[in-house]
Amino acid sequence: MDRLIYTALSGMRASMDQQRVLANNMANARTPGFRAELMQRTPVTLESDQLEVRAQQSAVVTGARMEAGELMETGQPLDIAVTGDALIAVQAPDGSEAYTRRGDLSVSPSGLLVNGAGHPMLGASGPVTVPLSGSVSIADDGAVMVTDPAQPDAPPQEIARIKLAGWQGSPIAKGLDNLFRVEGGGILPVDEAARVKPGFLEQSNVKSTEVLVEMIEAQRLFEMRTKLLSTAKELDEQGSGLMRLT
Repeated sequence: MDRLIYTALSGMRASMDQQRVLANNMANARTPGFRAELMQRTPVTLESDQLEVRAQQSAVVTGARMEAGELMETGQPLDIAVTGDALIAVQAPDGSEAYTRRGDLSVSPSGLLVNGAGHPMLGASGPVTVPLSGSVSIADDGAVMVTDPAQPDAPPQEIARIKLAGWQGSPIAKGLDNLFRVEGGGILPVDEAARVKPGFLEQSNVKSTEVLVEMIEAQRLFEMRTKLLSTAKELDEQGSGLMRLT
């Protein structure tokens, strides 16, 4: 009974972790640039000198699906969608450099260029700031262009360039804040060939119908493991009854 309970309990814990991952994916199905999290479940057998019969299950988030989501035209001059595999560099709340694909940009009251999650865009000299009085647009290479309203006929001037980072070949991990970071610290190099598409937003790569099916399957599996605990209890009670008869 002891082995059965631990096996069922570890399976229930893995099912709960999977439900949390699926719920997070579903909650961000409409978040621009969101990358669906991936979870891996592996059987674990406790090793000892005796017979190895106590099997458990380990479930961990191994990363995220990096394939691009669909592009949606918005017509907003500050909306950008990365057309390649590059990531957009942003400043995380702790001040470190992190990466995302979210490109719904806007200008904050202080002049910072931020995305929909409030993360400032990073350029070569740190967070990108723009004059509040100017008309801001984004070029396809990530350059931030500003037009002086006092000189509408003058060509727009480049004041900064959003860092588009290449991650291929670098170990990156996704955090609970949905931002990517280099494992062990450090920053990603600039991808000079990366381009963005102004006036478009990349949608989440979460497929809602698939997630719903996975959630139903995970719930059924959790219920099966719950019944296994009840079965273990019945077996224990029956075994105790036999011992009393003896």
